[in-house]
Amino acid sequence: MQNEIAKLIDHTFLKPAGEKDAIEKLCREAKEFGFATVCVNPAEVRTAARLLKGSSVKVCTVIDFPLGQSSTMSRILQATRAIDDGAKELDLVINQRLLKYDPEACIKDLKTFASVIEKPIVTKLILECCNLTEDEIIDACYMARDAGFDFVKTSTGFGSGGATVEDVKLMRKIVGDVMGVKAAGGIRDKETALKMIEAGADRIGTSCGVKLVS
Repeated sequence: MQNEIAKLIDHTFLKPAGEKDAIEKLCREAKEFGFATVCVNPAEVRTAARLLKGSSVKVCTVIDFPLGQSSTMSRILQATRAIDDGAKELDLVINQRLLKYDPEACIKDLKTFASVIEKPIVTKLILECCNLTEDEIIDACYMARDAGFDFVKTSTGFGSGGATVEDVKLMRKIVGDVMGVKAAGGIRDKETALKMIEAGADRIGTSCGVKLVS
C-alpha cells in the first residue's frame, strides 16, 4: 500500500528559501521512495532534472505561481523555458479574475497555453478552490477539460485553504475518467492522503511525502 501511495505523490518543495540542500534532499528522497515527481519552482528545474537523470522520477514545476495573474504570453514563455530545462509536468495557476469576471477570456488563455504544450508533457490546472464558489469550480473543471489539460488541481498550498474531500469529489464528478485530479495543500499525513484518494484524487501534492509512506 505504501508503494502504491508513493507512485501518486508529487514530492514538493516550493518555499522561497528553505535549507541550502533542500533540492538535493528532495530528489534523493523521491528516488528512494519512488515518488511520481518532485515539484519545484522554475528556477530549480534544471538542478532537479540533473539530480534525477536516469531515474523514474519526473520533474514537475509550477507556472505563474501562486497568483496566476501574468499575461498568456508570459505564462507560455515560463512554461517553454521550464520544459527546456527538463520539466515533464507543468502545474499552471488559473487566472481567477478572468474565471470570475471574463470566462471567455479565461478559456481563451487556457486553450492558447495548452495548444503550445506538446505531449508527453503533462499539464495540470490549479484552481485554488478556497477562493471559488462551487459553480466556479465546476466551470473551471469544464474549461480545463475543453482546453486539453491532463489534470485539475485543488490548490497552490499558498492560499487560505488547501485540499478538501468535498472539492476533490466535486472535481472528480465533473471531469470523470477523462482527466486526473490532484489534491494539494494541507496534506501532511497518510490518513488525509487516503481520504483524498478515496474521494477521487489520483495524484497527491505534498511536502510531507516521506511521512506519508513511512
